[in-house]
Amino acid sequence: QVQVVESGGGLVQPEGSLRLSCAASGRSFIIYDMSWYRQAPGKQRELVAVISGGLSVHYADSVKGRFTISRDNTKNTVYLQMNRLKPEDTAVYYCNVRRTQQDDYWGQGTQVTVSS
Repeated sequence: QVQVVESGGGLVQPEGSLRLSCAASGRSFIIYDMSWYRQAPGKQRELVAVISGGLSVHYADSVKGRFTISRDNTKNTVYLQMNRLKPEDTAVYYCNVRRTQQDDYWGQGTQVTVSS
């Protein structure tokens, strides 16, 4: 059974940093895309960053230059290093692991709050 578990969220001051982790288990995910999404109160869930099995990366414009996505295939883990955080980055951050529309898994989410 596939499980996806995020960790690393919390409260941070503006201009601070956080590192999110997402560990997937149940099989090898080396060929899967691994992504981070976020959902702020009253807003739709949006893609933050994705890293493919071939290590191609894509970022939302709002986080380019501040966030870095990476993965460790030996641990089936994807990371999101978030620097220079802004209050508008406040959201629940979700990890997604996907190969096809049917082979698609989500974590439970981790709260990130940026506030002074």
